[in-house]
Amino acid sequence: MLALPAVGSKQFLITIGDRSVGGLTVRDQMVGPYQVPVADCAISLLDYEGHAGSAMSMGERTPLAIWDSPAAARMAVGEAMTNLVGARVRSLDRVKLSANWMAAAGTEGQDAALRAAVEAVADLCPQLDLAIPVGKDSLSMQTVWNDDAGEQRMRAPVSLIVSAFAPVPDVRRHLTPQLHDEDGAALLMIDLGRRRLGGSALSQVFARELGDVPDLDRPEQFKAMFEVVQELLDEDCLLALHDRSDGGLFATVLEMALAGHCGVELTLPCAEEVATAFLFNEELGLVLQVAAGQEAFVTEAFRDAGLGDCLFPLGRVTREPCYRVLADGHELLSRPMPELAQRWGETSYRMQRLRDHPECADEEFEALGDWSRPGLSPKVDFEVPAPAVVTAARPRVAILREQGVNGQREMARAFMTAGFEAVDVHMSDLEVGRQRLTDFHGLAACGGFSFGDVLGAGQGWARSILFNDAMREQFQAFFEHPERFALGVCNGCQMLSALTEIIPGTAHWPAFVHNRSRQFEARLNLVAIEESPSLFFAGMAGSRLPVVTSHGEGRAEFSAGQDASAAVAARYVMARGEPALRYPDNPNGSPDGITGVCNEDGRVTIMMPHPERLLRTVNYSWAPAQWGELSPWMRMFHNARQWIE
Repeated sequence: MLALPAVGSKQFLITIGDRSVGGLTVRDQMVGPYQVPVADCAISLLDYEGHAGSAMSMGERTPLAIWDSPAAARMAVGEAMTNLVGARVRSLDRVKLSANWMAAAGTEGQDAALRAAVEAVADLCPQLDLAIPVGKDSLSMQTVWNDDAGEQRMRAPVSLIVSAFAPVPDVRRHLTPQLHDEDGAALLMIDLGRRRLGGSALSQVFARELGDVPDLDRPEQFKAMFEVVQELLDEDCLLALHDRSDGGLFATVLEMALAGHCGVELTLPCAEEVATAFLFNEELGLVLQVAAGQEAFVTEAFRDAGLGDCLFPLGRVTREPCYRVLADGHELLSRPMPELAQRWGETSYRMQRLRDHPECADEEFEALGDWSRPGLSPKVDFEVPAPAVVTAARPRVAILREQGVNGQREMARAFMTAGFEAVDVHMSDLEVGRQRLTDFHGLAACGGFSFGDVLGAGQGWARSILFNDAMREQFQAFFEHPERFALGVCNGCQMLSALTEIIPGTAHWPAFVHNRSRQFEARLNLVAIEESPSLFFAGMAGSRLPVVTSHGEGRAEFSAGQDASAAVAARYVMARGEPALRYPDNPNGSPDGITGVCNEDGRVTIMMPHPERLLRTVNYSWAPAQWGELSPWMRMFHNARQWIE
């Protein structure tokens, strides 16, 4: 069952897409220090200062429509809402849905199935105080072809894909599926169904019809459950939350344990004869981890809402890396967590191995089964400065961009927080004289895809400088000025690395070429700050910080005779600080994990990761609980301001 794509890991689809551009991301798919892709919803901020934001989730139960299209549609709405319930929204009536309908219109029985599904949702949503103001349809979900046996037809069942959106007053008030190793914490289950197995993952992998399909039968009960959980979020009595969906309770708890890197022991509140139905039905429900001493309070809250019969004690977290299931005092299952982790990730691994460099896929899959491998382990050896309070004129920094660059907003915000006046400067501004580099103390070349990277990452941008005499002279004068600084990140790093002939002290710089994996890599990796002349990293050496990786051509390539160890400013490392040599800890394959260098006097620094996307602790998909409001990465931008002073 864990090999079924709907149940197993989807990581091979996630790490190839940029999820952090803009610097306003709060919650992406990855959860916990081991970055397990099990998040229920996405959360983003509205701005760079406050904590208001928005949450988005999705729901779909298409396989159920083969038997019962109205039930499938109602379950899609229910799944979208159980995915959203872990984020504190203002109220149910502030949640808006987008409905994407798909059907093989005009084929036998499908027009009636579609109408029945639409009517079911139209009846359900008002009972839940939900509205669907927008949607779309695709009504040609059939393909026809001819082979030696004659005409063949394949059609998809009626499908409703629901996207739920809601304003969030405080993005910090949300839960993830990550279990916590807290003494006395308890696992509870909210079960809103009737243990129907029809259309489940279990029925699919055994190719057996197992009776009726799940349904959202009691809207008033579902609404009460949503409202109680929302109230409990305000009480800080819950540690983790995950919805029951594909794979049933078994998969739900497994994903929570993988995110928490722990074992679990479940004691099912049912007879041994019905344990299979209890573990693998996919009715609507939730698993909660309740903080120590709060179980009675949580139980009372559900009882007061008329849901006392829906709440069951389920088990506990264990330090032993084992998944145990008991019923009626008998052990039904006992499997090592490393084994289950690899079983859960194997389909993703097999797909990744076909698509990417197979050695990289092998290394990541091997790491998945190594339970002794530490997760992200930050080490901060400096104080994180507060936002600058500026009474005098702010020094000016050019936030440099070209066609296709998209990281200018978060870069500007980083420098503004550190006390700079950040000025948006497009390359065309410099070409026609609207702006001059002589008017700036520094420049920051931002990330993105300049000219679509058709000449190689950052190469077209660099050539627009090198092959234009006026631009070349302007940039060379800036780089040679002893009181000017420059920072290049990602695409800006690639661009500046191609300007070594006009940047003093950069003979040791590498070029940046395609990642070893042959894929765009978007991850949260650990980077160590090295001893170097870089003005940006003054006082930060020895620290290890999680940072956003988001690039396709980030592998440092040194030419013959270059000293790869000269002026290294940052490198990818393992949890204990040794250079990361294997994928995915070294996401691009750079020698010794090198991912940032500076010139000989430290005024110009280039790096492939994105510190500017992690300006606040809330921007991390995972960060230590003791960190304050501002991210440790803000120190590098304050260092630039102090260097000027």
